[in-house]
Amino acid sequence: IERCGAALLLAGLGRGELLFLLPLFLLFLVLLLWVCSRPLAVRRGPGQVGYLPVPGLSRKQAARCARRYRRPGALPPPYPNGWYRLLDSAQLPRGAVRSLSLLGEQLAVFRSQDGQAYVVDAYCPHLGANLAAGGRVVGNCIECPFHGWQFQGEDGKCARIPYAEKVPDFASIRTWPSCEVNGMLLVWYHREGVGPTWAVPEQREVATQEWVFRGQTKHLVDAHIEVGAWSPRRARPCLGPLLYPGLSQFSPPLQGEWCPEPEPNAHCSQLVLVHSTSIFGKHISGLDLKVSVRQVGPALVFLILEHAFLGRGIILQSVTPLEPLLQKVVHTIYYQKNVPAIIPKFLLRIECLQFERDITIWNNKQYLPKPLLVKEDSSIQKHRRWYAQFYSEKSAGLPAQEGLDW
Repeated sequence: IERCGAALLLAGLGRGELLFLLPLFLLFLVLLLWVCSRPLAVRRGPGQVGYLPVPGLSRKQAARCARRYRRPGALPPPYPNGWYRLLDSAQLPRGAVRSLSLLGEQLAVFRSQDGQAYVVDAYCPHLGANLAAGGRVVGNCIECPFHGWQFQGEDGKCARIPYAEKVPDFASIRTWPSCEVNGMLLVWYHREGVGPTWAVPEQREVATQEWVFRGQTKHLVDAHIEVGAWSPRRARPCLGPLLYPGLSQFSPPLQGEWCPEPEPNAHCSQLVLVHSTSIFGKHISGLDLKVSVRQVGPALVFLILEHAFLGRGIILQSVTPLEPLLQKVVHTIYYQKNVPAIIPKFLLRIECLQFERDITIWNNKQYLPKPLLVKEDSSIQKHRRWYAQFYSEKSAGLPAQEGLDW
């Protein structure tokens, strides 16, 4: 501050003017530090990004027209089998109840007083009341707001009916397998009711808080889950590198080979890329950014970032189908504690800008079951064959509707 004051005096400012400007400078410095210390949060609602402007129409109207007249193509079933993010663990405190609509289902999510999270069908089998619309947590049960029926979160059995002498053995609601890992609450979905066949891996640095939360972005994408950013089609030059939107802004990556993992991790695939940095045409290896990408199931991607000076961290990407052609995409970044927060927030912001550019493509594209490919596109067909394992014989197709307003 003394040096700044001396510089201002040398610039010709008087002491009175300096005393006036100094508090403003201090206020600016405090605001800057406050902004840098807070996690980055980006939330994009329906129609806010991903649609081209139309003269005479508002942004919302243009988005609605694009959805109405788009030809989606011969799409695969809308809901693959696997684990899906519901919400962040921090969004569900003890005793809280949340109502969620996704995967063609209406769910009630609640956390018991002992800290365990449960996922059940939202509607009470008594008279159909929504348990999450006014219901409350009692012990490890959720209580219906209509007549007070209480259902256990663990197995869905009815534990108490206030006005009945005996609870029927058959009185229960459906429960959904769930887990909490990497700061997320996830639910297992399988069209045929099969239980979890694999577990979501825990990122050790996140669990031990060696890497801390630095920001999150949320976007809605009007596309099928298999069509968007969570597939190797992003490896093509027109869309940017595979599965890590935005990081290609630094320089073109050295392409790696996408490949599925062998059993017992056949539900996973991986790719390692290195972003090289050149100054005046000379490659500076110390500035290379290594990105290790691992897709786990149909809807989760782990992107581990490693840099010689900027440290290490991870971007967790999740895709949750709210409707057959409406995906909620969340990117959450965790980074080393000793790295200034501005660095991971900058990386996430770059990723956000690139991702929003690509949303415009996905929101307006058509799915081609037999696309015209060249030899260099071999990873696209490989990924489609790998992704097919998440569909089962009874996987439901898209509903027969005119237009896409549903």
